[in-house]
Amino acid sequence: MQVVESLGVKKVIFLPDQYLAKWVASQTDVEIIAWKGACEVHERFTGAELAAYREADPSIRIIAHPECPPDVIAEADFTGSTAHMINWVVDNPDGKVLMVTECSMADNVASAAPGVEFIRPCNLCPHMKRITLPKILDTLLEMDGEVLIDPDVAERARRSVERMVNLKS
Repeated sequence: MQVVESLGVKKVIFLPDQYLAKWVASQTDVEIIAWKGACEVHERFTGAELAAYREADPSIRIIAHPECPPDVIAEADFTGSTAHMINWVVDNPDGKVLMVTECSMADNVASAAPGVEFIRPCNLCPHMKRITLPKILDTLLEMDGEVLIDPDVAERARRSVERMVNLKS
């Protein structure tokens, strides 16, 4: 939301995730034009699945990543990025928390709140698992797999990323 609002425009084309775009649109007055892509990991979760967890344990609190489908977000007590989920759990450490996100991201939240009991209906991302420390080491040792970017494109991209990183969260 902050990134979208920092652009100072009335309309934004938002990609790559339609569910994240819908969630951002619900948080801002900027018109969001969503691309129809979705994260295969977050799309596996369903609102019915979360309702079943809540029925089995009404005291459970559910936190979800905004790339989840709308029925999942509707069942959640809190929706936010990994950093926002960490802050929410640290500020609300009591009870059980069902965390709806990719396994590795769930590990990041759980490590920040070791005293919280987490339930993680985990879905692994096959794409995130392609990058491993041994593969990074091999690439650095062999100096192969170089990706060349036009310097003008790289500079514009760098400015965009720096603007995003410098936004206050």
